[in-house]
Amino acid sequence: MAEVKDFQIKIVPNWCRGCGHYAVLAAIQRALAQSGREPHEVALVSGIGCSGRISGYLNVYGFHSTHGRALPVAQGLKLANRKLTVIACSGDGDGFAIGTNHAIHAIRRNIDITYIVMDNHVYGLTKGQVSPRSDWGFKTKTTPTGAIEAPLNIMGMALAAGATFLAQGFSANLPQLTELIVQGLAHKGFALINVFSPCVTFNHVNTYAWFKEHITDLADLPGYDPSDKNAAMQAINDYQGLITGLIYRDSGKPCYEDLLPGYASEPLSEATLRLSADQFAALLASYK
Repeated sequence: MAEVKDFQIKIVPNWCRGCGHYAVLAAIQRALAQSGREPHEVALVSGIGCSGRISGYLNVYGFHSTHGRALPVAQGLKLANRKLTVIACSGDGDGFAIGTNHAIHAIRRNIDITYIVMDNHVYGLTKGQVSPRSDWGFKTKTTPTGAIEAPLNIMGMALAAGATFLAQGFSANLPQLTELIVQGLAHKGFALINVFSPCVTFNHVNTYAWFKEHITDLADLPGYDPSDKNAAMQAINDYQGLITGLIYRDSGKPCYEDLLPGYASEPLSEATLRLSADQFAALLASYK
């Protein structure tokens, strides 16, 4: 059985010291080990940005895709090899700007993958511009007088789009984040896990201290039921999305693969794709 060390490699990440992404990497490695996965059973697809580097920092199959396109690649991998555990990773800019449309349709499609978004409220790799998650008034090089666009309500959007697994973690709470990823991997369907992952270089507003002061853990809300969709939306609205824990889970909705007509139980990657002589003859005859 694989251990955490089996998912680690010798390459040292080149994220800034203190970046929240280190904890996301550690949480994924721990969650994979705890859930009984082996490195060769896992594929991780990333997009562009600081978060995009994570696909090269784990001992699993890695695919560094283009900007905003981690989800289409991840879904293609899953459909080609349904035995693979497929994880997609993005940042809030990558996933919720150019990648927003892909995110919405992956959510409603409910394909069986886990999507982890490293949300630092800023574009880090391009040296500090506003992202779709930046707060009102956030000052950057491109918004010197402060951001005038409202931040995107990701959790509310995902719930409205039909999310069947919705969770939110915080890089400073590694045990909780690890457990959320374990649950996301076990979920049969699309699991969205947004992670508050502070950027220590270009965002000096939404810091570790700021998140600790403003976050509400759902475990502290008496009687909170993650199977209650209305309660989930109410909590998102009441706390402006600044909640952590399992927000919503619907285990009754079938995933995309189970509804896809003609989708074989045998992975496409293992199937015999060569036509027999009779099949080839029949195919030729159909064009006469």
